[in-house]
Amino acid sequence: MSGHSKWHNIQKTKGAQDAKRAAAFTKIAKEMYVAVKEGGGSTDPNYNSRLATVITKAKAANMPNDNIKRVLDKAASAGAGDSYDSITYEGYGPGGVAIIVEAMTDNRNRTAGSVRHHFDKFGGNMGASGCVSWSFDKKGVLVIDNEDGDYDEDTVMMDAMDAGADDFEPEEDCFTIYTAPDDFNAVADALTAKGYTFASAQLEMVPQNYQKLEKEEDKTNMEKMLDLFEDDDDVQNVWHNWDRD
Repeated sequence: MSGHSKWHNIQKTKGAQDAKRAAAFTKIAKEMYVAVKEGGGSTDPNYNSRLATVITKAKAANMPNDNIKRVLDKAASAGAGDSYDSITYEGYGPGGVAIIVEAMTDNRNRTAGSVRHHFDKFGGNMGASGCVSWSFDKKGVLVIDNEDGDYDEDTVMMDAMDAGADDFEPEEDCFTIYTAPDDFNAVADALTAKGYTFASAQLEMVPQNYQKLEKEEDKTNMEKMLDLFEDDDDVQNVWHNWDRD
């Protein structure tokens, strides 16, 4: 997939501080609640594909197995996902950067107001549904860290393709593997069975093209806007087409 920047161009997850890790675990737990709810109450990932996807994401984020079990037990017993709605917002950041915000909320008015505020505060604007999503593709994205050079590129590529991946992108310090959304769990399971671990593993909205920001002010405001979204408890994921390189 030509033109795709480093995996952390989209989200800054690697080397997260303890506080941010705890916040990430809370958001993943919320996704598990909703996955169990939408899966008819099933906490078995073999029969709940959305839950399987979230568990893969949780493990890549180093969420302890005990935490995962506690969340699933709570979801099964209390219907914890009943109060959450999934909502997607779209808009533009500084310099016209395309942004997609995925949220889970128990109060749509509160979340819509907060997301609009985040867009407006640093020179962006929230748009209508569909205004930027046409320029993104939904894909499974698996990232294998190779900062220490432990993996051979050709071997990882062959293993990924044998597992059913659509594309493979080697970079200086990692390998990024792309799958069709419906193939994500099978590919992740096959690579895990071969002994691979993931630095990041989730379904993402991948931009078809990236946009550079020339003005330092726009770069600063874009960083601040992304930080606001990241710190918002209702926001699960933010996808954008800003090329930081």
